Amino acid sequence: MKQAQAAAILVAMSLPAAAQHGQHDSLYAGLQHREIKALDAKQMDDLRTGRGMSLALAAELNGYPGPLHTLELADDLGLTAAQRERVQALFASMKAEAVPLGERLIREEAELDRLFATRSITHEALARLTATIGLTQAALRNSHLKFHLATVDVLSPVQVQRYKHLRGYEAHK
Repeated sequence: MKQAQAAAILVAMSLPAAAQHGQHDSLYAGLQHREIKALDAKQMDDLRTGRGMSLALAAELNGYPGPLHTLELADDLGLTAAQRERVQALFASMKAEAVPLGERLIREEAELDRLFATRSITHEALARLTATIGLTQAALRNSHLKFHLATVDVLSPVQVQRYKHLRGYEAHK
């Protein structure tokens, strides 16, 4: 107990010294130079190309494979020609839906950023844009999740189990 108290005292004593030396750097330092402050370059690229950005983890980690990873693992999963064709069609449909939603989200975030940058944001504009952004984010997430839901219907239970094993989610049984 005495060691813990001594450690706590040392930490407490070092805080004023850290403050005096300007050690208040924000985790956000440097982000002010981004084109759109709320999105980094990788996020914008992911949105423009329809990548999942972990939006479908609820499905993926609960045994609902996504079309992209199913295609990547097609040989290991033993997909039939008909299954490959169906999953490729799902993947194409997902991209056709997700890319425009991603582009829309980028435009909406850019508008929000612009209004703050020009100091022309109002409470009304803020409420409108954040609601709009929220709806676009929800639509994008729904898009990715529904294609996981559709992909699981194409696979056999054995293939779903193999997928989970190959992706490292559970041991092979």
